[in-house]
Amino acid sequence: MNMTTCTNIKIFFTLYGILGVDEKAQLLTTYLWLHYWWINELVSWDPVECGTNKITLPRDKFWIPDIVINEFMDENTAPTVPYLNLYSNGWMHDAYPAKVVSSCNLDIYNFPFDIQNCTLTFNSYIHYATDIIIFLNKSMDHITEHSKDVMTTLGEWELLDITSNKHTLEFADGEVIDELAFHIRLRRRATLYVVNLLIPSCFLITVDLFSFLLPPQAVDRSSFKMTLILGYTVFLLMMNDLLPSTGNSIPLINIFFSLCLALMVASLLETIFITNLLCGSANVSPVPHWIQVLVLQILGCLVPLPQKVKDSDTKRSAAVAKREEPRDERGPLVEDKAVQELRSLGKDLQALRLQVEQQLGGTSSSEEWIQVGFTIDRLLFGLYILFISVSFITIIIIWVNSYRQLHNMAKTESSSLMMNCSQPDAPSLLEALKPVFKLSAIRPVRNISTITHVNISFTLYGILGVDEKAQILTTLIWQSLSWRNEFISWDPQQCGSSSITVPRKLLWVPDVVINEFMEKNSAPFTPYTYVYYDGLVFDAQPVRVVSSCRLDIYKFPFDVQNCSLSFNSYMYLKSALQINLPGPAGEIFEMSKEMMATMGEWELIGITVEKLVFNANNEEVYEELRFYVSLKRRATLYVVNLLIPSCFLITVDLFSFLLPPQTVDRSSFKMTLILGYTVFLLIMNDLLPVTGNSIPLINVFLSLCLGLMVASLLETILITNLLCGSTHYSAVPHWIRVLVLRILGQLVRLPPKSRDLQDVTVIQNPSDSEAPEQKGPLNKDKALDELRSLGKELQGLRLQVEQHLGGSQSSEEWIQVGFIIDRLLFGLYVLFISVSFITIIIIWVQSYNP
Repeated sequence: MNMTTCTNIKIFFTLYGILGVDEKAQLLTTYLWLHYWWINELVSWDPVECGTNKITLPRDKFWIPDIVINEFMDENTAPTVPYLNLYSNGWMHDAYPAKVVSSCNLDIYNFPFDIQNCTLTFNSYIHYATDIIIFLNKSMDHITEHSKDVMTTLGEWELLDITSNKHTLEFADGEVIDELAFHIRLRRRATLYVVNLLIPSCFLITVDLFSFLLPPQAVDRSSFKMTLILGYTVFLLMMNDLLPSTGNSIPLINIFFSLCLALMVASLLETIFITNLLCGSANVSPVPHWIQVLVLQILGCLVPLPQKVKDSDTKRSAAVAKREEPRDERGPLVEDKAVQELRSLGKDLQALRLQVEQQLGGTSSSEEWIQVGFTIDRLLFGLYILFISVSFITIIIIWVNSYRQLHNMAKTESSSLMMNCSQPDAPSLLEALKPVFKLSAIRPVRNISTITHVNISFTLYGILGVDEKAQILTTLIWQSLSWRNEFISWDPQQCGSSSITVPRKLLWVPDVVINEFMEKNSAPFTPYTYVYYDGLVFDAQPVRVVSSCRLDIYKFPFDVQNCSLSFNSYMYLKSALQINLPGPAGEIFEMSKEMMATMGEWELIGITVEKLVFNANNEEVYEELRFYVSLKRRATLYVVNLLIPSCFLITVDLFSFLLPPQTVDRSSFKMTLILGYTVFLLIMNDLLPVTGNSIPLINVFLSLCLGLMVASLLETILITNLLCGSTHYSAVPHWIRVLVLRILGQLVRLPPKSRDLQDVTVIQNPSDSEAPEQKGPLNKDKALDELRSLGKELQGLRLQVEQHLGGSQSSEEWIQVGFIIDRLLFGLYVLFISVSFITIIIIWVQSYNP
């Protein structure tokens, strides 16, 4: 009855269900049963006389406190309850269900062993603490236990406890709002993720660990590992829906998966290096001294793989035998012919032996390079074991700590019309305001030429999402409007109060709209406005703004967006209504940064304002207050999940040039790599923006990576064709010889080889070495004939071996053309990766200094 009397609101709720958590949008969806209790001093009756102490009546017949949940981000879609209970002593009980989509600062670093602490803050949206004070009606233990008893959802999240604390929010003008905050602690049930994510990933990484036991000289280990990486990407594709996506922080499990992929790629690159050394170390220069000391001596003893000591006696005896020549003894003519044939056979056998030893054994330098490769192989094997052990121990520790937190975590707590009031109380003041309510259809000015000044301000409370394809920004703002109603004025002493709250529908409200608005406001409805004794009207309400915005995603994921919110009157011109900003835009920005409840993909970096005047059709003008909201995308998620794996795969393709095409099926390896890259792009498809406005730079980068992979595959097919079929080709054309062999060959440091023609001409025609037929005894002639026949067979075999290993002049030139193109594409690969890496770093650094 007295305007200075505060209305005490008692609140409690029951958490009936946890419906979902959106990590990317930083939203928690719950289902609550809300209960409000307060006293209506205007209601009282004798229960004996009236026959009951309680009656149920429609809610819209009574004053209802405008209690809202600050974190509410969407419209309540729960079933409506139209009634409330009224008791004989004036107590009113309002209870109804609410589907609460609330903002929550979700920390998923320890996913899937994370515990979230979300807040639901209850306060009056328009009434200050001088009018409404909020109290807790039940103990927190009772609320927690009752919620656990009635909870019907047993899904991913488990309710741990609910705590509360009471505080006040003070404004710059000294007014205070009373708030009651509930803190809901939830724990994710991790068993599903352990079984479906961690254990299979450990299985695959263990398979890659044991693949080190495959002998690279006998098994195509590189193809095995490439197939394993492909299987790992397919596994991530299937499990992609289980992984959370957020721009605030990178979950530890994502780092684990990235490290697993990095180790697989590193082991594949090391396998390529080993294969290259096994197949091509004979043509490589000797091992440098510092590599011998660091790798062969230090690391070789560490892993342990000590440096091998070569058996010099065998090599020396082979060299001596190679240098020994049979003594020239004089004898009969037939014996001389037999000795000559035997010497010729010995030379051919020695040549074949040397060629076989070069293919199988190699020089001391090649064996040292092979030893370097095996040492690195053993070192990476040890790192694999260390990584798997540390990961396993870390997972167990985090899992155990997630259960210990249940017990260790502490609970948080102008000319005007003067109105006369018959009594200094609220009913008298409300009765005095009834004439004003009848004038709500017109602009509240005594003179029609008087301009109504409307002050506009807002606080950006949450960034809910960005739709690049539809070019739409979704935000939640607290909008505040204030203007003066010249029909209102009263004496605070006579009426008992300097202000009163009345339903918004009873007053004239300016038709201020946001031009970029694209959808209906689905924020919780607040029905009241503040009216002061001097005619000042203060109207505040939450607005879920789905606004159009010109999004430029060329530099995605390092883009900075600048969206506008334009406030203006839809019907009134400047001569009737003018829009003003009550304070500097910097205050709006600082308040928004302080109150921001969402810490998702987007970060607020600035709010500026500009006042514009536009011409209307009838030569009148209207005003517009345009706010520019600057947002920056948090790029860490995209760097870890997009750019780094893409660089891994393109690096694998780069190192695949070290695979010798004459001994390894490089084309199948590259085809498997391209298949794995397409699977990777399929996995990451949801992270890439979709828009028809411009092509993001990252899409160009990924397309160039795929283009280079395809080009390297086509070049590998050309190389393989030249190696296997160049003996049937005609001679290299002159212009190719000049352009490729001389110019490009010098550019990539592969000059034309000079052929040694002596070895070829010695055995061009084995039949020419046949000596004239000599006469002698029959049995001796038969022996010479057999020796000569055997010599021809050996010479023919030697010729075929040399042709297979060396080839003709024409075929070697074609093979040289292929190797030059191979080296040239390798250089282009290195150039592309270097330029891309530098460009990404520059754009990333510039995104922090927009």
